[in-house]
This record gives sequence, C-alpha cells and structure tokens, in this order.
Amino acid sequence: MQITDDKVVQFHYQLKDETGKELENSNGQEPLAYLHGHDNMIPGLEKAMEGKAKGDTFTVTLAPEDAYGERRDGLTQRVPIKHLQGAKKWAPGMVAVVNTDQGQRQVLVVKAGRFMADVDLNHPLAGKTLTFDIEILDIRDASDDEVAHGHAHGVGGHQH
Repeated sequence: MQITDDKVVQFHYQLKDETGKELENSNGQEPLAYLHGHDNMIPGLEKAMEGKAKGDTFTVTLAPEDAYGERRDGLTQRVPIKHLQGAKKWAPGMVAVVNTDQGQRQVLVVKAGRFMADVDLNHPLAGKTLTFDIEILDIRDASDDEVAHGHAHGVGGHQH
C-alpha cells in the first residue's frame, strides 16, 4: 500500500537543523500518525511522503517555505504569564504553548516578567532549513470518521 490521500500514515522521524544538530526525535515514543492529503503535515514533508510504502526510510531537506515558513518581523505579543503552558518559571529563549482560536500554538519567550511575557508568534522553527529522517511504519485506509474529521484518530493521532 502506498501513501495517497485519505491514508493514515504512522512514522518515526528525526529532525535536524542546517548544522546537523538534532532538534527532535520520535524514536522511543509512540510513532506520529497523520491523515494524508488533509494539510495535517508541513507541506514539504507531506509531498515527500506521497507514494512511499510501509518500511520505506528516506531523508528530505526542506527550505523554510516548505516547512514552517519564513520568519516575520514584528510578530511579538504581550500575554499574561498564566496563559503560557509548559513550565513553571519562564526565561527568554524558552518555548511555550498557548491556546488560540486556531488551537494550540508554540511561541518563543522573548522577555518574561512577573505577570506578563513578550512572546514571538513565529513558529520556533520558522526561517530554518530542516532535514527529516523518516521511517514509514504503517499505512492504512482512513475510516469514514477520520476523513470527516480531517485527521487521524488513535495511537499517534488525535484523541477525542
């Protein structure tokens, strides 16, 4: 079975920056799962997965526009510290999660005070050329529910 629209794909990945430094690695954790063809994955990675099969391993390097986009200046916002999730004490350079109208979003803490923090709304990986090492573990047909909801359910996918 090959990866095409409306297939649920489970995979492990290792993510490195331009210098080869590892930024993330899913090995030793549950694999990631996503519904192909529903914009649930960064564009360049979804395109690279198209047509791959279970057991395939490959490496893809993505320019910023195919990954998390270019960095945009002036995307700093002041938010109450209580809205930052992921740590008890905040310092510049830390990545926090905030809830927005579009769901959860990662932000970079630029300045942290006692009650308020200045955060950069660019994705922490925006503007970076990224290399992914991918191992496709499983591919299956999506259920009607998954297609209707636009995302994978179950292990590695969305939990309701």
